Amino acid sequence: MSSVAIPNYKIGNESLIRVLPKAAARLLRLLEKQGRAAHGALRVAVVGGGCSGLQYKMDLVDGPADRDIMVTSNEVRVVIDPKSALFVTGSELDWSDDLQSGGFKVANPNAEVTCSCGESFSA
Repeated sequence: MSSVAIPNYKIGNESLIRVLPKAAARLLRLLEKQGRAAHGALRVAVVGGGCSGLQYKMDLVDGPADRDIMVTSNEVRVVIDPKSALFVTGSELDWSDDLQSGGFKVANPNAEVTCSCGESFSA
């Protein structure tokens, strides 16, 4: 008999990350399109790279993994690993329909330097 491991994660709040209404609507549509509306989440991670040293990585996932922090904001579940949480605390996720620079945008109060493309930062 095999057992399925249930991830051990923490529940966070919007002081970690807040999803603004435009981004929430877009994410909920994407999760629904992938058949993940009931259990899916947006994973936000901070990884090395980009022209300023750090960049965001975002993926749609089935739910939290071990040690993740899960925040529900505007009906969207966001999961963040503890290391990335140090860099994104207080951030807001928005969506822009701008033709040239549209997409998901992170407003991060911890970013000391951001690049002109808006895809990377240093803290």
